[in-house]
Amino acid sequence: MNKPQLGLGRPSSGKRRLKDLLLQSDNRVCADCGASDPKWASANIGVFICLKCCGVHRSLGTHISKVLSVTLDEWSNDEIDAMMEVGGNASANSIYEAFIPEAYIKPGPDSGHEERAKFIRSKYELQDFLKPSLRISSIPTKKNSLQASFSRKIMDSFRSSSSSQNVEGMVEFIGMLKVKVLKGTNLAIRDMLSSDPYVVLALGHQKVQTIVIKSNLNPVWNEELMLSVPRDFGPVKLQVYDHDTFSADDIMGEAEIDIQPMITSAMAFGDAGMFGNMQIGKWLKSHDNALIEDSTVNIVDGKVKQEVSLKLQNVESGEIDLELEWIPLDH
Repeated sequence: MNKPQLGLGRPSSGKRRLKDLLLQSDNRVCADCGASDPKWASANIGVFICLKCCGVHRSLGTHISKVLSVTLDEWSNDEIDAMMEVGGNASANSIYEAFIPEAYIKPGPDSGHEERAKFIRSKYELQDFLKPSLRISSIPTKKNSLQASFSRKIMDSFRSSSSSQNVEGMVEFIGMLKVKVLKGTNLAIRDMLSSDPYVVLALGHQKVQTIVIKSNLNPVWNEELMLSVPRDFGPVKLQVYDHDTFSADDIMGEAEIDIQPMITSAMAFGDAGMFGNMQIGKWLKSHDNALIEDSTVNIVDGKVKQEVSLKLQNVESGEIDLELEWIPLDH
């Protein structure tokens, strides 16, 4: 039996999901050259690309990059799911461009075909900018999504790198942080009567973000985002933006999340699965952080979790509720 297809020319939940993803600020420029308003996508890599870069992607073969038109082609549920799992250009580039040499210059919108082709082949086919242990022999398709494949590779690399010397210029990770963005409350008005909010999380050079929720000052996302935690980690920076179609997105507040209490507690206890439900740490509310109330670190069903409620800073109003989960190397 043929899998169901989603024609993007007619209303469907798949169409809405893909459209919301395309509306994210990082997806409104080509992942490879930065050209504005990309109309194509590589469904199995999970990036939106322009027409010029699309031609190079097609030349790589569908086993590396399966190119579809955002507006003209039909998309399967699996293809849309894979795009959503990756999360868009910023998330994919944080993996594929993680180790571009400092002096390397990416092609721009006006770059020639030869320069563009050399970069795209290096990035996806040769995987020159990945940490060597993260390289994969083929890009997965259908239900074996890019994100799932990289998750396995990343966790494998954590285990192997913990006992080996770190390569100069490479980032050594110590685990993963799953952030479930639950909801916003009383967010600031940035349009006529409402806002179209989305949340951006940043840690080191990584940046991930939620979908845009239209015309809602009390949005419910319930969306899980993943961040790799480097050995020398700092706070997770959270920003809320109002999506605008024809102008730059407006800031709707920001906050910092101190993940030190969670990670220190988790590492002190070791295998959380050996313990019953209990409190193991706490991030205390103070005048110099955005906490609304003390945030406890708990073992819940063998997992280290932390519920966090933040009052957005540098804005007239707004709160964000999150749930953090620490994923150790041997998960």
